Parts: sequence; structure tokens; C-alpha cells
Amino acid sequence: MITLASATRTSSARPDRFFAKWIDHASWPAWSPDTEWTRVEGPVRVGARGVLKPAGGPKTGFTISECERDRAYTDVSSVPGARLTFRHTVEPTETGSELAVEVRLDGPLSWFWARTAFKGFATSVPEDLDRLIGIVEAA
Repeated sequence: MITLASATRTSSARPDRFFAKWIDHASWPAWSPDTEWTRVEGPVRVGARGVLKPAGGPKTGFTISECERDRAYTDVSSVPGARLTFRHTVEPTETGSELAVEVRLDGPLSWFWARTAFKGFATSVPEDLDRLIGIVEAA
């Protein structure tokens, strides 16, 4: 397993507000500008499948592997020889929330993908989390 990126932040907003953004797939480009669009087939729940279009890249299918209301959202995409996992969590605090995001690669070609298509995640993932917090706190 390779961890491509991770970030933790605090926010004055409640956990449910972040969870609402994670499951509102149409909102993803607002806080993740490397994403052109995202769609999910049917209700948002574990096992649901979706498709996202990264900026400058091909459409990519994903599966929701974790969806715990107001706590966690995880999706997994497959690329040849590897699985890409985005895990978002939020915990309540006395003053709002503590958020974390981790992006991992598993599989025999993880090393290849980490050095090519996904090498920018160490920078973009924390920036996306900061944008998400800004959007949620401003609403």
C-alpha cells in the first residue's frame, strides 16, 4: 500500500454539513477543481457505482465502499494493476469538526501510478480539503 496524500483539519461547521457535500456528487468540482464532473447511479450507499471525469483524463468508474452518515465516505476506483481509495472522515468536536482525508493505492502497479497520473495528490488533496471547509463554513 502507498499513501499518496493525507490531511487533517478542524472546522467550526458540524459534521453533517461535510457529509452532505461528500454525498452530493454534483458539488465535487466546486471543492475539487481537478474533477470535471461526478455521477452516481441510484441511491448513495455502500456498493453504489459512479463515474467521475478528472480534468484532462478519461472517465473513471468508482464504487462507494464506506458511507456512514455524518462520519465517513470512501470511494474506490480501479486502474490497471491498482486500486485507488479516497477516504474522508469527520468527527464532532466541542467547536465543530475534525476532518481527515487519506488517499491510498494498493496493487502490483501502485508504484507506477504513484509516479505518474497520481503524483500531484500530495498537493491537491490538502488544497481540496481546505476549499471544502471554506465552502461549508461560508454557507
